[in-house]
Amino acid sequence: MQEHGFLEQALIYLAAGVVFVPVFRRLGLGAVLGYLVAGVAIGPWGLRLVAAPEAILHFAEFGVVLLLFLVGLELNPQRLWQMRKSIFGMGLAQMVATGGAVFALALALGQPSVVAVVAGMAFAMSSTAIGLATLEEKGLLATPGGQASFSVLLFQDMAVIPMVIVLGLMTGAQGDATGFQWMTALRAVLAIAAIIVAGRFLMRPLMRWVANTGLREVFVAFSLLLIIGIALLMNALGLSMALGAFLAGVLLADSEYRHELELDIEPFKGLLLGLFFIAVGMSIDLGLFARAPLLVLGLAAGVVLLKVALLYPVAKTFGYCGRADALLFALALSQIGEFAFVLLGSAQQLLPRQSFDVMTAAVAVSMLSTPLLMLVYQRVLAARIDAAAPREADAIEEQQPVIIAGFGRFGQVVARVLQGLGVGTTVVDHDPNQIELVRSFGNKAYYGDARRADLLAAAGAGAAKLLIVAVDDAEAAFEIAQRARERYPALPVIARARSRSDAFEYVALGVPALRETFGSALDAAEAALIQLGWGALAARRVVRRFRRHDEDMLLRQAPHRGEVKKLIALTQQGREDLMQLLRSESRERVQRERA
Repeated sequence: MQEHGFLEQALIYLAAGVVFVPVFRRLGLGAVLGYLVAGVAIGPWGLRLVAAPEAILHFAEFGVVLLLFLVGLELNPQRLWQMRKSIFGMGLAQMVATGGAVFALALALGQPSVVAVVAGMAFAMSSTAIGLATLEEKGLLATPGGQASFSVLLFQDMAVIPMVIVLGLMTGAQGDATGFQWMTALRAVLAIAAIIVAGRFLMRPLMRWVANTGLREVFVAFSLLLIIGIALLMNALGLSMALGAFLAGVLLADSEYRHELELDIEPFKGLLLGLFFIAVGMSIDLGLFARAPLLVLGLAAGVVLLKVALLYPVAKTFGYCGRADALLFALALSQIGEFAFVLLGSAQQLLPRQSFDVMTAAVAVSMLSTPLLMLVYQRVLAARIDAAAPREADAIEEQQPVIIAGFGRFGQVVARVLQGLGVGTTVVDHDPNQIELVRSFGNKAYYGDARRADLLAAAGAGAAKLLIVAVDDAEAAFEIAQRARERYPALPVIARARSRSDAFEYVALGVPALRETFGSALDAAEAALIQLGWGALAARRVVRRFRRHDEDMLLRQAPHRGEVKKLIALTQQGREDLMQLLRSESRERVQRERA
């Protein structure tokens, strides 16, 4: 093929993405697989529109860098410290288990020990780009299995440098310069420390100075300069560029520019990450398939199956006890990652040419398997696993004065207020993913269905001072309140009502109902009155009168909730009464201002 200029190459890549990705998304196969197939189609073994995929692969790695930066923005140092067990514990366990198993199998198949060592290191790696992008695309990154996958991928990024050092010593590339390697590691540690210090004391003032220019394009340019600069610094020291970008993101996670950075970087991340997947697809040597198809496919499939078999028990061992989450973790990390190319390249002098080519091809093929496996997981496996093995309720180890059933956005606010005042709470939620998520933030919560009498008893309902029903499901919430009333008549109950009709049901039950949008709507009304020139006290007085009137109307309407005509008549009368009440308040305000 002839060489193309920059614009012609850009046209080819954009056209390939625009053609293949929508088709694969429409077929339900996901965007990642669409990009990979697009790369195969335009690469040296397809239409031959691109001759040197290695060059674009090196450039497109910045898509992975930007992805890790955005992931870092979602965390902060405290959150990262809370994840240390999953990062270092699960990460190390995964690396040792996978690398050791591949090493042992390679020896058993008659491979030289040096080939077994290199294969163990390379095949233990998983793809940060494909794993995180697929989880994000499927909406599974926030699940316990997704968070565990992220933790292990982060550990792998940190583990690249010591493995490269080991391979460098094995090849003799540095001779006997062990001291030099230790100096390299020391410089890397000092560079990380310098980035942390700079992030604390320099990054935010600089971003504030750039933002004050009022030029959005300058802010975007500075953001990219910051990320690329840190990534290249880490790369110059032999560390992962993605790890440096992630570190920068973590340091800016609490800054006032976090959301603006996300909006600015997201388009670049999406384009470059797509380009990375296209480059991976172009790098697949289809000629090797023609020469030894069973060897390449068998090796790739064998490694993927081996990793799934090893990662599943690792997830179970570290507390991701749900079978669906453990399988999600295993499938998301089952491929061999892009850092395997780096490790294989570092060890190329140690490997026979045929072994190097076969392992490189197996890495690329394994990447193709992940989008398909995740599709099968989401459409078939997850539902069947959850249905076949429902999770048992947690054993509740405490009995506090307040029981909170439901720990979503509503229950969390209530719990924070009570816990901040030192009031003990026992939190129960029926969503296992929500339980694992809040636990990862350091909150104590129990999995279980509060509609069950035995769970309420275990939570101490007989001696508790209050039950707060805050679950999202309106029917389940009412059932919890109803059963608590029947079984524990002396236990005060406060319930979250999603609508006025739900509030009617709670009033009939004798349970105070808090309408979830009512309070915030009144806050908005008060803020609107102040903005329109009402004083703060006058605005608050109007809102209080409205609240009392509406709550009185609720009590009057509740006994007639099934009588449509009566409700309409009461509503019309209530509207007239409210207008008179608020007009009276308006006249009083005018009189006060004149006085």
